[in-house]
Amino acid sequence: MPLKLGPAGVPLSCKGRTIVEGMDDITVLGLDAMEVQTVRTIQPQHFDQYWQAGILSWKSDFEMNMHGPYYAELLGSKRERNRTLSKMETSLQAGKIINARHLTFHVGPYAEYEPGPAANEQVANVMAGVVDRVRDVWGDAEEEEDYAAFPWVHEAEPSLVGVETSGRQELWGTVEEVLDVCNHVEGTVPVLNMGHIHARGHGRLRTSEDYAELFDQARETYGGSTFYCHFAGVEHRMGNALHYTQIKKSDLKFEPFAEYLAEEGDWMDITIISDSPLLEHDAMYMLQHYDKARQRLLEIRARDERRAKLAAQQGIDPEELKRKEEEAAAARKAQLSGETPAPAKKPAKKPAKKAQKSKASKKGGMMAFDEGEDEADVF
Repeated sequence: MPLKLGPAGVPLSCKGRTIVEGMDDITVLGLDAMEVQTVRTIQPQHFDQYWQAGILSWKSDFEMNMHGPYYAELLGSKRERNRTLSKMETSLQAGKIINARHLTFHVGPYAEYEPGPAANEQVANVMAGVVDRVRDVWGDAEEEEDYAAFPWVHEAEPSLVGVETSGRQELWGTVEEVLDVCNHVEGTVPVLNMGHIHARGHGRLRTSEDYAELFDQARETYGGSTFYCHFAGVEHRMGNALHYTQIKKSDLKFEPFAEYLAEEGDWMDITIISDSPLLEHDAMYMLQHYDKARQRLLEIRARDERRAKLAAQQGIDPEELKRKEEEAAAARKAQLSGETPAPAKKPAKKPAKKAQKSKASKKGGMMAFDEGEDEADVF
């Protein structure tokens, strides 16, 4: 399963604050993805950094991604929608320069729409236009000479347009809405923000079965295998996300997600970005738990294979062999702890009769023994 992990932005531990320096630090940490945050505006002087980052990502196996403006009004009035689209255009151009694989966008509030097919259809129409625009600027043959320094523009696939789930009830972006739009618009990918889904679902994601249910729903509705995820701890109340926290201090845990990915995630091509306030620290935390889950799974599979071979050689059922191994392990554990199993109780023996020596009889000249009374004998 292709899995990439990285932080949302330049790592906190990075001494420099440029994107390229952040990429170097992320690589040293063993991570292989990064999301560039253009959540408010893009300054022209940043494009030099974007180009350097694009060259570096093209020559290496490092995945670059870009997040568009947080504040969006795609369901608002024509003026509000055009204002949002102009910001998205800037992010789109920057994503081309930086060789972004995913461009993530929010939709915004429902405005005058009610949750339902009408709102989804409007979002689908807007996103279809964004996908067309990405393809126009990404592989324009007339600009090939102008973009000779950007080989990925004509050799790589255009960026995927990500539609992100929202964490508040008044915002468009439930899991069902996002999957419905991505199912109808080719070139889009669902951005599953686990913190938002967990908050909006009143603490929905708690076990590996919850994640299995989520991705089964995505597989049935969306049908694709490419996913882009955000993960962080979250404080939530009344079905609304309040703010991100570090993973250890949240009721949203990564361990069940790692367990699901290790056991059932082979069919997915997934990128996970750490939105946590700790950025790369929680990204490393997630990577460690995923590696542990994979290691546990490999150990279980190796043990089951060995048990099946031994059971076949001995001509017994693997479950019976498993039971015997568990009994032997329990015995070894008791021996190491100094506890010995209690011996089986044996039936009590009757006390032996005492023989008393008496003096020899004067008459017979033989030794005589007087039997003492057996106090235990009731007869």
